[in-house]
Amino acid sequence: MGISVTQLLIVLVIVIVLFGTKRLRNMGGDLGGAVKGFRSAMKDGEEDKNLEDQDENIIDADVIDSAEADKKQEQDKV
Repeated sequence: MGISVTQLLIVLVIVIVLFGTKRLRNMGGDLGGAVKGFRSAMKDGEEDKNLEDQDENIIDADVIDSAEADKKQEQDKV
């Protein structure tokens, strides 16, 4: 039921005849470059997400600190 080695070789020969080795090499290089670009974009996206999470934590800490400072100022006035 599966594809045998001889069938794969026949398909490979037909593809080489249709496209030629030079064109297949170029398509392989283009595909490899696209995959490399996709991986680097995914890595950059994860780094950006981590930076955003860190920024949110810093902002939250600032809000808490300023709220506590306001309470202290009100207590000092009384």
